[in-house]
Amino acid sequence: MQTAIQLWTLRELREPLSDVLDRISAAGYDGVEFAGIGDPGASRRALDEAGLGIAGVHVQLEDLQSDPRTVGNQARTLDAPYIVLPYLDDDHFASERAVESTTTLLEMLAADFDRPLLYHNHDHEFVPLGDGTAFDALVDQTTIGFEFDAGWAHAAGQDPVELIRRLDGRVPVVHLKDMTADGEPTALGDGVVPLQAVVDAAREAGTDWLVFEHDDPEDPVNAIRAGVDGMSSLLN
Repeated sequence: MQTAIQLWTLRELREPLSDVLDRISAAGYDGVEFAGIGDPGASRRALDEAGLGIAGVHVQLEDLQSDPRTVGNQARTLDAPYIVLPYLDDDHFASERAVESTTTLLEMLAADFDRPLLYHNHDHEFVPLGDGTAFDALVDQTTIGFEFDAGWAHAAGQDPVELIRRLDGRVPVVHLKDMTADGEPTALGDGVVPLQAVVDAAREAGTDWLVFEHDDPEDPVNAIRAGVDGMSSLLN
């Protein structure tokens, strides 16, 4: 698996993208994941200059729906292997009928692009539904892939290892995030998520990219190094 950092982690860094990417490259990551497309041509050039790959790009639902052609062209310019829908609100998972509608929505969106569309979970997808959760129903009813966030799944009281195993072949990207017992993001190794088991399960499930994300780091610069060091220790 290759290692990347989700650039949302570094949103408080008031530096040009090229400088941020240089920091990431110097730390030893293989690539990055974008939180929004921005200027795809400039971003692609900055990636090339830094010697970094790209794990994917997060695109909001409104953009996917309103102008899929532009999004597709931008993803091609970035050479992003995956387009990731990073969030759907609670209403999309509130009932069996809601999940059925969400399934239809995701399949329709995926058909608009020449590369896979992935859905990124938080914790609210794991509300009880039938004999399982809304997330279980989403997995059963769709053919799309997932960018599985192990930290949010664990915060929802789920076993991220078992869920990754269930998603075998459909989980090309895993967000490696640690959480406190209270469900708050924390540095890798400081929380309660079974990180080594998550990494091992991801490897067995065919995951291509392991992406470090910290939703609210105290020091983004230190988080860059801590993230790659934490992932490297788990991958060795």
